[in-house]
Amino acid sequence: MKGETGTAQPACSASTTSRTARRGVLLGVGNILLSDEGVGVRLVERLLAGYRLPAGLQVLDGGTCAMEMLEDLEYLDLLVIADCVRSGRNPGSVVVLRDGEVPAFFRTKLSPHQVGLADVLATLQFIGRAPRQTVVVGVEPQSLATGMTLSPPVRAALTEAQDALIDALAKGGYGLEAQREAA
Repeated sequence: MKGETGTAQPACSASTTSRTARRGVLLGVGNILLSDEGVGVRLVERLLAGYRLPAGLQVLDGGTCAMEMLEDLEYLDLLVIADCVRSGRNPGSVVVLRDGEVPAFFRTKLSPHQVGLADVLATLQFIGRAPRQTVVVGVEPQSLATGMTLSPPVRAALTEAQDALIDALAKGGYGLEAQREAA
């Protein structure tokens, strides 16, 4: 995925952003080699292909990293996480969790990455550097089998999930601007 500078921004590298500037992160999480497990990464790729990022918003490819993301996620005004979420709903269901709902999400083990993310967020909370706002936008998977293609129900949910990401970013003060088609 590409960050606001147009280069790949893996979450496993340290951030040098000033702590005084307003900061937001859109974090795509998942393993693209396990079909629907990669939906978070695919959602963020879609956003990057169709929208310009506002100042102060960084996009990170979290892949399956965990504690390596600590520096990248500290002192944020907004953290929006796109991920595969097992909630017991029908495959392709879009799940949006905000702020106080997010710790409950991590306690119920809905995402394959949540142990790492839970550790990161708990550590940030403990050291007083947690994001001011956190939103999880997830899609219920149908398949976690080996393969790089999303299942039909998850593929059909991409537009709804993308809209939920755009809404979460806008509510957090990071409105996206659609890119114009080349003539």
